[in-house]
Amino acid sequence: MKIAVLPGDGIGKEIVAEAIKVLGRLGLKFEFEEAPVGGAGFEAAGDPLPAKTLALARQADAILFGAVGDPRYDALPSARRPEQAILGLRKELSLFANLRPAQVYEELADASSLRPEIVAGLDLLIVRELTGDIYFGLPKGIRQHESGGREGFDTMRYTEAEIRRIARVAFEAARKRGKKVCSVDKANVLETSRLWREVVAAESKSYPDIALSHMYVDNCAMQLVRNPKQFDVIVTGNMFGDILSDEASMLTGSIGMLPSASLDANNKGLYEPIHGSAPDIAGKGVANPLATILSAAMMLRHSLDQAAAAERVERAVKKTLRDGYRTADIYTAGTRKVGTAEMARAVAERL
Repeated sequence: MKIAVLPGDGIGKEIVAEAIKVLGRLGLKFEFEEAPVGGAGFEAAGDPLPAKTLALARQADAILFGAVGDPRYDALPSARRPEQAILGLRKELSLFANLRPAQVYEELADASSLRPEIVAGLDLLIVRELTGDIYFGLPKGIRQHESGGREGFDTMRYTEAEIRRIARVAFEAARKRGKKVCSVDKANVLETSRLWREVVAAESKSYPDIALSHMYVDNCAMQLVRNPKQFDVIVTGNMFGDILSDEASMLTGSIGMLPSASLDANNKGLYEPIHGSAPDIAGKGVANPLATILSAAMMLRHSLDQAAAAERVERAVKKTLRDGYRTADIYTAGTRKVGTAEMARAVAERL
């Protein structure tokens, strides 16, 4: 199984290295090949997504990704900024379906920003469309306005086919879970969302066993804080999903706990923690590696057909938390505070 390893910037190198160590304890045969991406890609080849990195990603069975971004590159032109690497990979590899589970482990209920009784037992999945919407819609830019000042503009676009295929991913996921899908949009204001709602509703007729509901994005943001356990699968567009999944991460206690998968139509995927590169703590050995380790578990399940191994990793993470190991972001009194390497070592030992 060939894995393209793209650590990126900041803490990306640390957390990806630890996830690879955990994978190495499974007794499976992997071929890991590393390449620069993000700021590291710019330093190596003057491009956040060098041609050799993209070629490796195309050839691999799956991609294990760290994080990109660093204030040192903030002054670069938009096309050269580190964040363009992940957008480019999504577009070039047609990674249109982003799966972001948000699960509250029993041991971390007290670490959540909300009261334990609100989040205990939470297990929801956000299915986010990744290759359309306002992030990719054209035209976009900054231009001189007739009033004399400048204006910035972006275009929100979705085709019927793009909406239909992400809806199918959500309905299929719900069949393996609680059989509920909530489609999130802004159909009271946006034409794009009106089409979204219409197409999702039409597609739901092929899934009579799945209960479909619709919710405006502002209400969904409120409901995630008010009563998050009402949700099973949330399906939404690129921008709304970006925002809502970060909000959902805080229900779990830390953004350092959330993995993600970005899949194409054949389940080839890019796997990454949803947190950023955190340059302020890079090199200090304190970052939480669990989101990356859990992303590796998603990689085993979705792209490598190794569901049993994925379950082993997930059980090892749960046992590590049950045994009291905590990085700084999830630390509470009475638990054992550890660093990046020691947390990963504890997971590996429990395999």
